[in-house]
Amino acid sequence: MTLSAETYDELRVIGARYPEPRSGLLPMLHLVQSVEGRITPEGIEACAEVLGITAADVSGVATFYTMYKRRPVGDYHVGVCTNTLCAVMGGDEIFQRLKSHLDVGNDETTDDGKVTLEHIECNAACDYAPVMTVNWEFMDNMTPDAAVGLVDALRDGAEVHSTRGPRVVTWREAERVLAGFPDGLADDGPAAGPASLVGLGIARERGWTAPHPDAEGSSAEVADTKQEAVEQADTGRAETETKQEEASE
Repeated sequence: MTLSAETYDELRVIGARYPEPRSGLLPMLHLVQSVEGRITPEGIEACAEVLGITAADVSGVATFYTMYKRRPVGDYHVGVCTNTLCAVMGGDEIFQRLKSHLDVGNDETTDDGKVTLEHIECNAACDYAPVMTVNWEFMDNMTPDAAVGLVDALRDGAEVHSTRGPRVVTWREAERVLAGFPDGLADDGPAAGPASLVGLGIARERGWTAPHPDAEGSSAEVADTKQEAVEQADTGRAETETKQEEASE
């Protein structure tokens, strides 16, 4: 499949956003996925041509990051966090349940092309473990039954909303947003949840604030604190060495 002239134009638009056009390679690859559903040889060649680099350079980036797919992705990329906290809170059980329910393995797509299932690395949402994502939108505090209900709703074409974000769009639509072309949904739905804001609430209750970097004396205070820590460490090290010498005698 040959990429359209419109896609080439948008690749150039992305490259023009940066002082060094090559810095735009990551969003350019997302644009390729939004059009092709994956990273294709044609997409790699197009990025290389627009940036004036080799296809090998582009391929090296595309194969390094797991967010770039070499096989077609379904309408909905469903990720299940199986890192430590999510795993012990039920993430492993959720993943096994979904594999059985969807009859797919890791990084595989259902026969109807609707859902691609993948176990994913930590999404920095441990306060809502176990966490899933659908096209990178959060689904918090999941259970095996809730996970099954979620994928069934997606396959049925029901409108699904993120726990902390907007309604879920398709994989290709989400990839276009990651390429830097907004879909107008950025402010839809809730953002940070209560569990993520507990620390901020405590700080406000107690009047805690971070020192301003330009505050008078702040640099000196930081330097004094660092020097004091170094001196304490040196003292502790000397005492340890003295005790070791005494013990050896």
